[in-house]
Amino acid sequence: MFDFLMVTNQQCVCVCVFSGFLHPQWEEVSSYDENLNTIRTYQVCNVFEPSQNNWLLTTFVDRRGAQRIYVEIRFTVRDCSSIPNVPGSCKETFNFYYYETDAVIATKSTAFWMEAPYLKVDTIAADESFSQVDFDGRLMKVNTEVRSFGPLSKNGFYLAFQDYGACMSLLSVRVFYKKCPSVVQNFAIFPETMTGAESTSLVIARGICIPNSEEVDVPIKLYCNGDGEWMVPIGSCTCKAGFEHDNGNVCRACPPGTFKSTQGPGLCLQCPPNSRSTAEAATVCVCRNGYYRGDADQPDEPCTSVPSSPRNVISIVNETSVILEWHPPRETGGRGDVVYNIVCKKCRADRRACSHCDDNVDFVPRQLGLTETRVFISNLLAHTLYSFEIQAVNGVSNKSPYPAQHVSIDITTNQAAPSIVPIMHQISSTMNSFTLSWPQPEQPNGIILDYELRYYEKDHEEINSTVLRSQTNTARVEGLRPGTVYVVQVRARTVAGFGKYSSKMCFQTLTDGKDGRLREQLPLIAGSAAAGVVFIVSLVAISIICSRGFLRLADMSNCSSPLGCPTHFSGSPGMKIYIDPFTYEDPNEAVREFAKEIDVSTVKIEEVIGAGEFGEVYKGRLKLPGKRELYVAIKTLKSGYVEKQRRDFLSEASIMGQFDHPNIIRLEGVVTKSRPVMIVTEFMENGALDSFLRQNDGQFTVIQLVGMMRGISAGMKYLSEMNYVHRDLAARNILVNSNLVCKVSDFGLSRYLQEDTSDPSYTSSLGGKIPVRWTAPEAIAYRKFTSASDVWSYGIVMWEVMSFGERPYWDMSNQDVINAIEQDYRLPPPMDCPSTLHQLMLDCWQKDRNVRPRFADIVSTLDKMIRNPTSLKAVANIPSVPSQPLLDRSIPDFNTFSSVEDWLGAIKMSQYRDNFLNSGFTSLQLVAQMTSEDLLRIGVTLAGHQKKILSNIQSMRVQMSQSPTTMA
Repeated sequence: MFDFLMVTNQQCVCVCVFSGFLHPQWEEVSSYDENLNTIRTYQVCNVFEPSQNNWLLTTFVDRRGAQRIYVEIRFTVRDCSSIPNVPGSCKETFNFYYYETDAVIATKSTAFWMEAPYLKVDTIAADESFSQVDFDGRLMKVNTEVRSFGPLSKNGFYLAFQDYGACMSLLSVRVFYKKCPSVVQNFAIFPETMTGAESTSLVIARGICIPNSEEVDVPIKLYCNGDGEWMVPIGSCTCKAGFEHDNGNVCRACPPGTFKSTQGPGLCLQCPPNSRSTAEAATVCVCRNGYYRGDADQPDEPCTSVPSSPRNVISIVNETSVILEWHPPRETGGRGDVVYNIVCKKCRADRRACSHCDDNVDFVPRQLGLTETRVFISNLLAHTLYSFEIQAVNGVSNKSPYPAQHVSIDITTNQAAPSIVPIMHQISSTMNSFTLSWPQPEQPNGIILDYELRYYEKDHEEINSTVLRSQTNTARVEGLRPGTVYVVQVRARTVAGFGKYSSKMCFQTLTDGKDGRLREQLPLIAGSAAAGVVFIVSLVAISIICSRGFLRLADMSNCSSPLGCPTHFSGSPGMKIYIDPFTYEDPNEAVREFAKEIDVSTVKIEEVIGAGEFGEVYKGRLKLPGKRELYVAIKTLKSGYVEKQRRDFLSEASIMGQFDHPNIIRLEGVVTKSRPVMIVTEFMENGALDSFLRQNDGQFTVIQLVGMMRGISAGMKYLSEMNYVHRDLAARNILVNSNLVCKVSDFGLSRYLQEDTSDPSYTSSLGGKIPVRWTAPEAIAYRKFTSASDVWSYGIVMWEVMSFGERPYWDMSNQDVINAIEQDYRLPPPMDCPSTLHQLMLDCWQKDRNVRPRFADIVSTLDKMIRNPTSLKAVANIPSVPSQPLLDRSIPDFNTFSSVEDWLGAIKMSQYRDNFLNSGFTSLQLVAQMTSEDLLRIGVTLAGHQKKILSNIQSMRVQMSQSPTTMA
């Protein structure tokens, strides 16, 4: 038997060890290789006999998945010319064949030769042959030839060698295939890959990123060529953020004290000043207590702090204006972006109450974001005490839980001349006189002593004017020429002197005495007649409108009747009434009437901030011609809508467009003439009130919270006076801007009251979309929605504010809430809630809607609390053992907690878990002994959080004293 050699190297792997099936003319003999080592060979040398056809067949060779097979043949051939008397049929070549099959078909007893359908690979010729002399001297000349064949698809194959007249020996046959080895390249692992069916084939191998790395370009692949070599790399991986490469194909985690913020080839960096990382693989270093990063700061920048207060403020008062100058703060917090804000307050002389300055006060260059240490303030009131607060802020001031550092200065304005008289009216006119009247200046700046008129004929020069004094705001100018036009101006005088003259106005005397007397009486006659006409017309209009079943008043904005232009039958004179857009036969008409169309080119969408019922909600910018650019919120209508969805979507704009109040979200306009359809409103930086309060739990004072509630009640007072019922008043539907101004929003619920929904916040067992936890009993039971039911909802909003966004009635089901209210249960006061505020909540939750306060009453009550903060000192009592355990859940039952971690989670202070445990407070017994100094020492620095934790610790002590063995 002849064993074929098995040889393995980087690119080649032998697939078989096999013996041959010999034709009778082949012989297996011993011989010598080129190193004179004894080897077994197959030989044939029947050159003297014609028509030779001698076959040598291998055993079955398993393909092992290879598509192309390589065969290395080592052989010797004798030179025909060195054989004496050799016939012409002597050859120096032989044929090489293969046969592909799925199973073994040849054995030693059933070898097949010519009948097999062999495929010829090649005729093999010797590069060098040997002679008899060489053979005798044992200097055989060995030839080595490599051939390949493919593609192969069956399980295996046979190799065959045909001798047809040569004198030759087969020394060895090595069968192998080629593959590309497993490799790590570009931070990706590529598996061992076989070459293709052709020597020119390129086989794609997909790579997998090494641990702790991510793809940069996809797909990640290499090509394996026919020689078993990798080539043409495409795509790569790089180390993740928090990991660096270590000069090899390994991504190593950044050690503590270092970080790497981005994916890529960079190295880990040391934490910037005032920051740290305590764990491996940090992507950012956390700022130490008291230090922060601004919104635009990069992770590799130092953490910085807030600036100290401005210094050395001086003021220069000039009548009703003031110049303030100051020195920069000593400490800038390590930043170069310090700017200054001016807070202006107008105070009573006794300093007991202050309020924010009027909007007409001017600040030059501006009030907020000053880069210079000087500001000019004008349009103040005379003889008035003002308090100016100069705040120093920088890029991280909004991150600090503490108010901006500031310095205050009080100034009192001097006496000043009155402002300009805005307009004059002619009361009557005769041939030789006319009587004029005018309103008091908007800013009298003191007591008006008298007024001075100057007048002259229109065709004459101003230097010829005549001056007239009047002790009142009316004057009769006499001694005039008939039928003449006169130019008249007026100015007011206080102890500070005269103000400026008003603008010039023209008045004319009459030409006939009789006609003059008639005209002198004409205003009174006309007024009486107009009054009668308007009264009659009003009655007719009211009867017509009532008979049509809904209230829609005609436009009476140009009405000049002495009776006024009534557009609201139940509110104050002159107050508009809300008009339901669904009363229009064509709702698009309501959109055109109440919402301004905006050109889509003026709207720039920047980022998604949420999802509404009809589509995405974006933050963007609006730049209308002639106006400054401002941030806006943009509600969009998703594509594929039907007309009803478009009508419902735009109905909210038709509602909002009727409102104009500082505590109601402002509609900027709509886009209906292009796609997508948009509703554009003012942008509220702090988002919904409930989530804003939860994010800032304990960080606002009671006065600040009362101020928020006052703003909400003022907005609702305005809506109630317009006869608009909100129906969905809740903290989630109140938006908060950067100045903590709260504005009522979301005016879409009324159109859904008849629809069913699966939202548990809005569904009751009675069906329909109702926010059960916020809705009055009569509205749940009978769908009786009024301003009184909005007052009930407002009481719930007050509770949400004072509990910093706690869910009303906690985890009770909607049906449990309905049952509890029917049994006269009411929400208990939140922790640290003043008793006066909880009493106002209870007033709002009166079962009889007729005895609930009106929103005007609520605004008045809150104003009194703000003016008298001492009324907020008394805190409502929370019984240690609640009489209504279903509802009184503001203080948790500590007997149910097994660990400090569970207790902190229940009071929503889980962020301090590590502070407690790392400082040794690992049991509730130890926590019950903590003091305010302990809290400060372990890092609880926020005053509101300290107060909340200490209050719960006190309750824990009470409960432990009542059951001393419970928490042992």
